[in-house]
Amino acid sequence: MKLSGRDAPGYFARPDPRRTGLLIYGADAMRVALRRQEVIAALIGPQGEEEMRLARMSGSELRKEPAMLLDAIKAQGFFPGPRVVFVEDATEALAPVVTAALSEWRDGDAQVIVTAGQLKPASKLRKLFEGHNNAYAVGIYDEPPGRAEIEATLAKAGLRDIKPDAMRDLTGLAQELDPGDFRQTMEKLALYKHGDDAPLSPDDIAACAPTSVEAAVDDILHIVAEARSGEIGPVMKRLRAQGVQPVSLCINATRHFRTLYAVASDPGGPAQGIGRVRPPVFGPRRDRVLRQAQKWNVTRLEQALTLLTDTDLQLRSAGQHAPAMALVERALIRLAMLAAR
Repeated sequence: MKLSGRDAPGYFARPDPRRTGLLIYGADAMRVALRRQEVIAALIGPQGEEEMRLARMSGSELRKEPAMLLDAIKAQGFFPGPRVVFVEDATEALAPVVTAALSEWRDGDAQVIVTAGQLKPASKLRKLFEGHNNAYAVGIYDEPPGRAEIEATLAKAGLRDIKPDAMRDLTGLAQELDPGDFRQTMEKLALYKHGDDAPLSPDDIAACAPTSVEAAVDDILHIVAEARSGEIGPVMKRLRAQGVQPVSLCINATRHFRTLYAVASDPGGPAQGIGRVRPPVFGPRRDRVLRQAQKWNVTRLEQALTLLTDTDLQLRSAGQHAPAMALVERALIRLAMLAAR
């Protein structure tokens, strides 16, 4: 039977131990792995693997010894409780083996959890589970988690009191991070909030969210956008000492000003634009970027982006002989002076 994308999260959290099996397939191996971890943990509990109620085998092992699967399904353990046989990285070549094993399945046998990569609708493996009257097949696609799924992840991490603006930031973060990184961020938030009864806030998320640029690079971008040209020299000296590359600095500056442009040019105004930018901006930095976008107008931001594009092209030009970092510093000073107008 097919398990719809709407019903799948609920089933993963509370799977039916009386089912014959479950096929989880998808192009993103990380998303598939997280789902099968969740469903296996829900079936056998935290002690299931220690109690030898979980049998693992890879697709390559099963191709060499096809009888392994049926033997594991029928095996009786020393400990009571549901048992699971997990087949990892299954391919079309295993369809006859899995078909034969499922046909021999009876009540009390181990449930079969199979993971695979992307499968076409005509796949024999996929058709086997979709056509089975006591097994499920579900495709995992590259879609960010919805609000309900995010709330469930937060609840598992022990976080239940969430401010609305914090949930907004988490929804944006979930769209930018891969599932593994997002789950790690949730675990980090849970540790960060341990013993703190205050509701989860955007500042908490900003403290735990992965950062994409070095702090010193972030500093210089704020200095430029806030027209503090006198502070550019000392920070640039620190960036040189840290080994920051001129092209990298120019790319980050362009990214920052594109964000300001997206915020400033939003039809609903900067206050709405700040909530729509991707990647999302969190915590105190969110307010700072909003103030910067309100100070710059769209025309000046277009001039700033043109200047940065020209500088980037100059840095990459084969005929460029001037010191690269000096070119970037001059461009940043010109941007700061443009902001001061």
